[in-house]
Amino acid sequence: MRRPRARVRGPSFNRLIPNIMTMLGLCSGLTGMRYALEGRFSGAAVALLIAACIDGLDGRIARLLRATSRFGAEFDSLSDFMCFGVAPGFVLYLWGLDRAGPYGFVPCIMFTVCMALRLARFNAGLDDEDEKPKYASNFFTGVPAPAGAGLALFPVFLGLEAQTLDLDGLLRLTHEPWMSALSLGGTAFLLVSTLPVWSFKNFKVPAVYVLPMMLGIGGYAAVLVADPWAALAAAGVIYLALLPLSRRSFHRLKKAADDLQEDVEDDDGAPSAA
Repeated sequence: MRRPRARVRGPSFNRLIPNIMTMLGLCSGLTGMRYALEGRFSGAAVALLIAACIDGLDGRIARLLRATSRFGAEFDSLSDFMCFGVAPGFVLYLWGLDRAGPYGFVPCIMFTVCMALRLARFNAGLDDEDEKPKYASNFFTGVPAPAGAGLALFPVFLGLEAQTLDLDGLLRLTHEPWMSALSLGGTAFLLVSTLPVWSFKNFKVPAVYVLPMMLGIGGYAAVLVADPWAALAAAGVIYLALLPLSRRSFHRLKKAADDLQEDVEDDDGAPSAA
């Protein structure tokens, strides 16, 4: 008589996939720090970009597989802090801030502290997600962590492009401590600010703009393959240029919602006809 096979207790493998991806992203961020120690800044930048791509996918995959969990959310937040809060400052310190003496580490500390505050604010706001107006769900409060890391690494992207083009003057400029300090300090301010930033999660594209958007993304992908460092540096400039537009969009939606609420209250309070 065949013995019944013992049932394996535990979560299915599908539910582990998002956490495995988060772990791989964390390993990629740590690898970027190692590359920076070895002076391989192009490898460090690529490793942090891989971590950012994984961070953009693991949450969506978790929702598709219905594998969201409190553990996964906390693990993702801790991974974000290491990859986007610690690693960029570490890379920039080795890129040029170490030349500024003991004060060169101050911008790194400021950036990391602001990233921790930004992530803590985001996690605390998850419990109040249902209380937000519908239009507010399309916006982050402050620049999100992966985008903040990309903005902070602008001197590295620009310096690697200058190195590719043999522009020694520009390369020396990007290694100046003040440039890395400005990049870290400015990004730290954007992280903890209350600036509404498009999240692009539920972003609806008008039908007339779908084809131009697809062509634009395809063109950018071609430039990214042909000249990655210039494309990444340009992406930071474009992202900064979109922030005022994002703020204007938020306040326009807020005004429309407030006007609609006032109209509803006026209708409710109007006396009925006899």
